[in-house]
Amino acid sequence: MADPQRSSTVPVLVVLPRLLVNLFPGSVREVAVSASTVREAIDALDARWPGMRDRLCDSRPAIRRHINVFVDGERAALDTPLAPGTEVIIMTAISGG
Repeated sequence: MADPQRSSTVPVLVVLPRLLVNLFPGSVREVAVSASTVREAIDALDARWPGMRDRLCDSRPAIRRHINVFVDGERAALDTPLAPGTEVIIMTAISGG
């Protein structure tokens, strides 16, 4: 059952990695979107910059292995809920040895 005090979408700040911004002309590093989950935030990004969802999510759908999403500093999944004013940081994974 949905929380009656929670609106269906809320304003959140999404911070994108420079590498992703470089792939989508006109995109910006920080953007405000209305979303109640990480999935909705990614949908909002894709609506502004078509194709961005495919860079962030695979066909399951799930967040791609080489992408990390953090909500207020905690690792997140597509179904992670968002509260008003939440900061969603999307990062490319760093690996090496």
